[in-house]
Formats: sequence, structure tokens, C-alpha cells
Amino acid sequence: MEDILIVDGYNIIGALRQETLGADGTLADARQWLVDKLADYQGYTGVKVYVVFDAHQAPGPGQEIEERNVRVIYTKEKETADERIEKLVRHLKQEGRRIVVATSDYTEQRLIFGGGALRQSARELLQELERVEKEISRNVQTHYQSKKTGRIPLTKDIAEIFEKWRRGR
Repeated sequence: MEDILIVDGYNIIGALRQETLGADGTLADARQWLVDKLADYQGYTGVKVYVVFDAHQAPGPGQEIEERNVRVIYTKEKETADERIEKLVRHLKQEGRRIVVATSDYTEQRLIFGGGALRQSARELLQELERVEKEISRNVQTHYQSKKTGRIPLTKDIAEIFEKWRRGR
């Protein structure tokens, strides 16, 4: 059974340093940045990711979309992200999964524990995303360097056969 990470989107965005998004960064840019990072995290770790945004600052209240395999949820009108996260935890917990909720909202953290989920602070999640991004870069670099040689490892017998063919014998 897969692990699940539920992210309080605006809570995490609020913890970002301004230089992360650049001086011109809009809220839409911040949402996209977060979804992209979470998609990479999900793809690398295998943890199913849900990100919840309050509707009052997002397009299309009540929408649930799949973006890069991340479940992006915009709350309904008059519903907070905290309320939606609590419902989601209750629903997913019934399926017996390990659930982690990323938020630095103290009240939400207490409710999460009561619902049987674990919590991760915004800072911890951002550090984890950074760690995974560096690990992915290292793995890509290692893979790229191993492919650079262009040589296929051959047994000695096969190499001798190819050498005979090359020389026309």
C-alpha cells in the first residue's frame, strides 16, 4: 500500500524564501513551482502526493485536477484548506495507508494527529524537496557519465569474435 503526502499548498508557499520564486513571482507561479517540485518528489519516491489550495486565491473553486500525476485540489467556496485536508485524511485513512500532512499550521497539526496522520513542517518538506532534487541531479549525472563511453561491456570471447570480423577473418 502506497504512502501518501498531503500538502497545505499556501502554507508551504508562505514558507518559501522570496529568491526561490524570483522578484516577479506571482501566486500562480508559486503554485506551479510547488506542483512541479512535488511531481518530481512523487516520481522519485513513489509517495502519492495531494496538494490542497484555498479557493479564494485559486482558479475554479471546488476543482480537483491531476497535474503531472499530482492530485491538485482547490477547496470549495467557504471551505478552508484545513477542512479539506481533514476530510481527505479521514477518507484516505480508512484505506489503512500511512499519511503525512505537510503544514506548519499548529491547529491543523493537532487535528491531523487526532485523525491518525503524521505531520511534517513546511520547512522540513522544503528541505526534503531540496534533498530529493539534489539526489535526482546526482543520479542523472552518474547515469550520463556512465553512458558517455559509448562502449558496451563484452565478454572476452565475444570481443575476439568481433575483432576477427572487423579484420575480415
